[in-house]
Amino acid sequence: MAIRPLTTDHIDRVYYRVQDHAEAMFSHRINEQTELRLMERHYAGDLFKTIDVNREYLRAWHPWVDVLRSVSDAEKVIAAWHQQYANNRGFYAGIWFDGRFCGIVNHLNVDWLNRITVLSYWLDAKHQGKGIMTASCRTLIEHSFNVWKLNRVTIECVTENARSRAIPERLGFKLEGIVREAEWLHGRYADHVIYGLLRSEYA
Repeated sequence: MAIRPLTTDHIDRVYYRVQDHAEAMFSHRINEQTELRLMERHYAGDLFKTIDVNREYLRAWHPWVDVLRSVSDAEKVIAAWHQQYANNRGFYAGIWFDGRFCGIVNHLNVDWLNRITVLSYWLDAKHQGKGIMTASCRTLIEHSFNVWKLNRVTIECVTENARSRAIPERLGFKLEGIVREAEWLHGRYADHVIYGLLRSEYA
């Protein structure tokens, strides 16, 4: 299963200009209820609204919500995501469930030299427990190995974040270790756990 039209040849030709919104677009339907879409500027309202109503829930593990305080802030963030996409370093996909935006799954960075990518994600509190994020991550993993021919996918999260840790564990990732005091989180240093999956291990 491949997300269309994201091939390496296509991404090499992508150039995003915020001024005229001339972005390349993709969408991929995972199942009857769930769809991934490349985040575009006109989704800024959906992004901000979802973050705002989930602010306290998300803030426990994602302190960046503190700096996203308006639709204008969301537009700037999406513009930065498109710059990453234009630079051939991965993309941010919005998750729609039953036609409603509910979260993000994304590449933090794609290292083409070493054929590695790092995935990150978050989901609206009301959509937890439906298998949405597991299915969304599985789609990006399939794309990473089958289309981009990467060798390794990594997921890293705070050790106490049980919901986030359940995703790589459910998808067959290997627990590779703990990075001590990897993140300054609400007045303390938090340890991160690292999970990895190799193309040779992927079924």
